[in-house]
Amino acid sequence: MLAKSSGHIDSRGSSVNVRVMDLDELFAKTPGDPLTLLCKEDLDPYSVEELEARIGALEGEITRVKTKLDGAVTHRKAADELFKP
Repeated sequence: MLAKSSGHIDSRGSSVNVRVMDLDELFAKTPGDPLTLLCKEDLDPYSVEELEARIGALEGEITRVKTKLDGAVTHRKAADELFKP
């Protein structure tokens, strides 16, 4: 008999769905990548104003990436429809 699904990938006690991501693990393959360097940068030297400016810049970048992603998804859907058997 099948157990009732909880909606998680893993229904065991220590679920993979609550695992905290380790940045070293995520960026291990791209040590010189600008995003890797940005995520590992020491923020202690920055002032409050500099940190607020950084947040603004990163939020702008998130918006830019989401726009590009939306366009890519739309393009992919159109291509899939065009070549649908």
